[in-house]
Amino acid sequence: MDLRKLKTLIDLVAESDISELEVTEGEGKVRIVKSQPQYTMATPQQVMQQAPAAMAAPAVAAVAAPAAAAEAPAAPVDAGHKVTSPMVGTFYRAPSPGASNFVEIGSTVKEGQTICIIEAMKLLNEIECDKSGVVKAILVENGQPVEFGQALFVIE
Repeated sequence: MDLRKLKTLIDLVAESDISELEVTEGEGKVRIVKSQPQYTMATPQQVMQQAPAAMAAPAVAAVAAPAAAAEAPAAPVDAGHKVTSPMVGTFYRAPSPGASNFVEIGSTVKEGQTICIIEAMKLLNEIECDKSGVVKAILVENGQPVEFGQALFVIE
C-alpha cells in the first residue's frame, strides 16, 4: 500500500468517530486502531498521602524556577520548519543497525531526500524531507516510538 494512501487512512481515522479500521488491498492488509487516552482515578487515600508532599514542593519550586529560566533561552527549538511523523511507529535514523545515519545535525538536506525510517506494522517506511535546508535539531532518539504528527526534525 502506498504511503500516501496509508497517511490518508490515518487522517480519516483520526478525524472521525470510528476507533478501528481494517483495509485489505491485494495480499496486503492494514489495520489502524485509534488510541484512547488512559485515565486513572485517585482514591481519597492517595490524595491525602500526596498532600504533605505538595506542601513541601513550593520551597523546592522557588529554587528550581531560576534554573529553568536560565535554560530556556539556550534551547529555541521552536524556530525553523518541523518535519513531523506521518504515522505511529518506531523511529530509526539509519537504514540498518550497522549503517551510518541518514542525516546529522548540521547536514544539508534537499526536499524529497530520505531522512529517517519509521517502522510500522513490520514495514519500514522511508520518511522524506518536505523542505530543503539544514538540520538544526533531531528531536527523537533512535529506536524511540513516535506518534502521528510528532515533530522529528527541525530544518532551517
